[in-house]
Amino acid sequence: MRRLLHIAPLAAAALLGVQAQAAPMGFKESWMAMGDLSPNWREGFANYAFTARDAVGPSLLYMRSDDKTKSRELAEVAYTRLLKRWNMPHAQANVWFVGGLGAVRGNDFSGTRTMASPGVQVDYETTRVYAMGFARLYRAEGINHDYAAARLGFSFYEVDYDEVQPWFVVEARRMRGLSDMTEITPMLRLIHNRYFVEAGVNNSKQLRFNFMYTF
Repeated sequence: MRRLLHIAPLAAAALLGVQAQAAPMGFKESWMAMGDLSPNWREGFANYAFTARDAVGPSLLYMRSDDKTKSRELAEVAYTRLLKRWNMPHAQANVWFVGGLGAVRGNDFSGTRTMASPGVQVDYETTRVYAMGFARLYRAEGINHDYAAARLGFSFYEVDYDEVQPWFVVEARRMRGLSDMTEITPMLRLIHNRYFVEAGVNNSKQLRFNFMYTF
C-alpha cells in the first residue's frame, strides 16, 4: 500500500507532462526535436536532457518582417534549465530558463554578428487546461528583436496515457523590429505520450505548423 501511495503522484505528474507538453525539454537522457513553421518564422531545434533539469542543443531560426523586406538567420547553441516546479494534486506549474548564444545574419548588413537570446517561460497545466507565457530577448550589435508570446488551451476530453488527445490552443505573439502587429493563431493540437503536432491559420491568413518529438 505504501508503495502504491508513493507511485501514484509520480504517475499523475508523468501523465500531466504528457498531456499538454508545455516543457521545452524531455526527461533525463532523452532527446527532443521541435519545429515551428510559418512564412515569417521558421524555427527548428534539438536538445539533449543531460539531467532531469538541464538540456542543451543546436537551434536554427529564420525571421522575416511583415513586409518581407528584412530577414534574419540565427544559428545558436541553446541551453534549457528547469528553475522551479510545483506539483499539485491535479496540476503542474513550471518556470524555465531558455537561452542561446550564436551568430546571426541579415539581408540589411554584411557578415555575421554575435547574438545572445536569454528568455523565461512560465506554464501551468492540467489534463484539460494549459496556459503559458514566454519572453525572450534577441540581442546583437544594432539589433533588438525581443519576443513575447502567450498561449491558452483546453482539451476536448481526457484520454488514457497511450491515447492521442485533441486540444484547441490560441497563441498571441509579437516580435520587436520585424512586426508592427500581434500575430494571433488558433490551432488544433494532437498529443501523444512522446509527440505533438499542431496546425492553424493566423490573423494574416498564413498557415502555421508545429511539431515536437521526444525520443
